[in-house]
Amino acid sequence: MAPWTPAFTAVAVALANFIPSEPTFENQTITRVRGNLLDIAHASWELGTAAEALLELSWPELSVFNSSAFPPSGHFTGLRFPEDVVNIANETVTKKPPNTLPLIANQGSAADPASIGVAVLLANWTRTDSDNMVYDKAAGDQLEYLLKHTPRTRSGAISHRANEAQLWSDFVYMVPPFIAYYGALEGGDGGRALMQVAYDQCRLYRDGLRDDSGLWKHIMLGSFQDQTHWATGNAWAAAGMLRVLSTLNHSSDARQFAGQQANLTAWIDEILETSWSYQGANGTLHNVIDDPSTFGDTASTALMAATTYRMAIFKNSTTLIPNADRAFKLINDSITPEGWLRNSVNPITFHDILPDSEHSPEGQAFVLLLEAAKRAFNTF
Repeated sequence: MAPWTPAFTAVAVALANFIPSEPTFENQTITRVRGNLLDIAHASWELGTAAEALLELSWPELSVFNSSAFPPSGHFTGLRFPEDVVNIANETVTKKPPNTLPLIANQGSAADPASIGVAVLLANWTRTDSDNMVYDKAAGDQLEYLLKHTPRTRSGAISHRANEAQLWSDFVYMVPPFIAYYGALEGGDGGRALMQVAYDQCRLYRDGLRDDSGLWKHIMLGSFQDQTHWATGNAWAAAGMLRVLSTLNHSSDARQFAGQQANLTAWIDEILETSWSYQGANGTLHNVIDDPSTFGDTASTALMAATTYRMAIFKNSTTLIPNADRAFKLINDSITPEGWLRNSVNPITFHDILPDSEHSPEGQAFVLLLEAAKRAFNTF
């Protein structure tokens, strides 16, 4: 239950009568995008983002955006079993070295392996062998690593990096959703404490990265920094906070987190509203949001649009839907017949555009997240 219950006012009427300018992607397009994603996702954050995209797209009833998320159903028939998501969890847990805590060892990032945590928890919840504690232990090890073994800033923010205390906006998509999901499944005092940790980490990261523009810097503290308002970083932050918000909202303790939900809503809105105020005429966000001299980036545009559709449902408001629809059209026009998203930022260098011969796994996943969000909005 949401911390407030909107009345069926003019806003709701407007939402009911609103006709999106675009439907969804063609089925064959999504099939190709999905296949390409599974072929090229290898790094920890790529696998975690892929698992979340597959979950939201093909098993929406299990995602945190659905009121049936907690507890997730453990009974599946036929094609309703979340096979692709569990496969990612299986492969991750099988390859996990013994006596290590992170789900994937030696990543440099303390945060990125946690992005697979929700898939591992879901695999644990849906396992058929009640004596199999492999998933439970793997998820617990990852949580212990974050809470007890990862560097922290003076404010208490868990570091994105393993070897020094450093804040990256990417962290907000990788870690707080996992901790919140773990807490919502656990329940009780321990579960509530974990959900509060997830919220607190969003708050601490906002305190450390947001500036007076309303946007977030990409990387602060540590041995190097990127103080630009990187579009993908802002999209990671907004989308990650939204997953935490939806987890709190659909947990059994939703009412106890009403204030936290209100804050998260405002913080997400701040990023969305500021970002779309810089939207290009063709629907794009620039790679550095407030620097029009940088190239238009389809990856961040897709994730920001997906978050906008989800927030429209949560808030019962269509204010930013025209922006999301323009973005959707741009993304639709930017996918090749073979199912590759073109004109995406290089996710490793942050400030270079990928040539047509190279592809972004996270960009492919963002297309699936956008499709899932658009479907949800169109049936709301």
